[in-house]
Amino acid sequence: MNIEQFRQRFLLQLPPRSQSDSAGGREAAVLLPVIARQVPALLLTRRADHLRHHPGQVAFPGGKRDPGDRHLYDTVLRETSEELGLSRENIEIIGQLPAVSSQTGFRVTPFVAILPADLPITLDAGEVAGVFEIPLLPWLHSRHFSSLNVIRRGQPAEIWLSGYQPHVIWGMTAGILRDFGRQILGK
Repeated sequence: MNIEQFRQRFLLQLPPRSQSDSAGGREAAVLLPVIARQVPALLLTRRADHLRHHPGQVAFPGGKRDPGDRHLYDTVLRETSEELGLSRENIEIIGQLPAVSSQTGFRVTPFVAILPADLPITLDAGEVAGVFEIPLLPWLHSRHFSSLNVIRRGQPAEIWLSGYQPHVIWGMTAGILRDFGRQILGK
């Protein structure tokens, strides 16, 4: 599947977008940046080791909504620009996925975007230790994900896991990737 086939398939399965994305409470937005290569790839980050929350974990660019962000769309563009040094004009958002709830009480809305191939990235070392790419397909196939059933705060929970050597992708990031794959691949 090339980038145009991906774009068409994703747009055909795009969930309806709400007119207002403010449901109150703590909100955040993350970006699933698809690199427009001959074989599309997904860009992931590794969070800086000194961060208070989720140090060293594999994540998507993004973060919490600031009071000045009119829309979560603004949040994801601002956060991605800060973390990866990308100009907003180089981030082509093509849609959003359903919001998910994090274990820390955030409502997180994932946005899917296409980035030009070989776009220079300048990491904010205060937030990001590194970036890496995974091949978009077939990596998003469900066979690359497994789950663990755990007890969190006295309640049963399912934690998704995946790996792309030497990286371990788990938690909300793996869950969003799994759901994204199911939407794209229909499985």
